[in-house]
Amino acid sequence: MAETPHHPGQSGPVESPWPTADSDRRTFLSLASTAAMAGGLVASYGMLAAMAGQFLYPSQRRKLAWVFVTEADRLKAGEALRYQIPNGQTVTIARRATGSGEESFLALSSICPHLGCQVHWEGPNNRFVCPCHNGIFDPDGKAVAGPPAEAGQALSNYPLRVENGLLFIEVPLERLE
Repeated sequence: MAETPHHPGQSGPVESPWPTADSDRRTFLSLASTAAMAGGLVASYGMLAAMAGQFLYPSQRRKLAWVFVTEADRLKAGEALRYQIPNGQTVTIARRATGSGEESFLALSSICPHLGCQVHWEGPNNRFVCPCHNGIFDPDGKAVAGPPAEAGQALSNYPLRVENGLLFIEVPLERLE
């Protein structure tokens, strides 16, 4: 059995100035775990930046099209129609006045901006109502009561057009994923 070298005047073993296998392994594992954490952090921030860039600067514009809804005369003043657009969303189309142009109609998303609940039109009260948290929207889709009003939210608006007595809505064709 080999003895540990002693220096004169010293009572215990002397540490070797050369690295041992055990200290090399610890150093390697420490450096490797630090590098892995830093790499993960860089990758996650990179992914976040890429997603933000794609959201803020989309590569393609959404494809929009004018889609036939109904004959304009079939919808009387004060009435509303629930209409499903090609991407699957429900839109409420209401007739506000008896005129013949698109200014007499309004198309609003049926999804409350607060939590995504379905809103419905209350013709006698001349308002849209979200049953989830008693959100109330005026006939133009602006929130006037409940959590949506406190957050200053409104229902999304869709452009309408009347041509030869037919009502059309401009909508996105692809689904939002």
